Amino acid sequence: QVQLVESGGGSVQSGGSLRLSCAASGFTVSRYCMGWFRQAPGQEREGLAFISSGGRSRYADPVKGRVTISRDNTKNTLYLQMNSLKPEDTAQYLCAARPSCYNSAYDQFAVSGYNYWGQGTQVTVSS
Repeated sequence: QVQLVESGGGSVQSGGSLRLSCAASGFTVSRYCMGWFRQAPGQEREGLAFISSGGRSRYADPVKGRVTISRDNTKNTLYLQMNSLKPEDTAQYLCAARPSCYNSAYDQFAVSGYNYWGQGTQVTVSS
């Protein structure tokens, strides 16, 4: 049974940092395309970063230069290191997985392209 469980969210002040974790079970993260998304109240879910099975990564413009996606294959866990946080980063953060980053009809940041989702972890940034 595939399961993704996020953790590491919390409340921080503007300029602070957080590291989010996404523990996977039922599949191997290093063999999948893994992505991080976020959704703020009343807004659409947006893709932030992805990492391919080959280790290639790409970031969306709103977070480029401030976040780093990585994975620990021994722990079967995905991470998102977030620095220089801003109040507009406040949202629920979710991880997701799909078989391939590139052999798909969907862009890597498209919500519809991902098969498996976690429940999310809340990040709140105060000014």
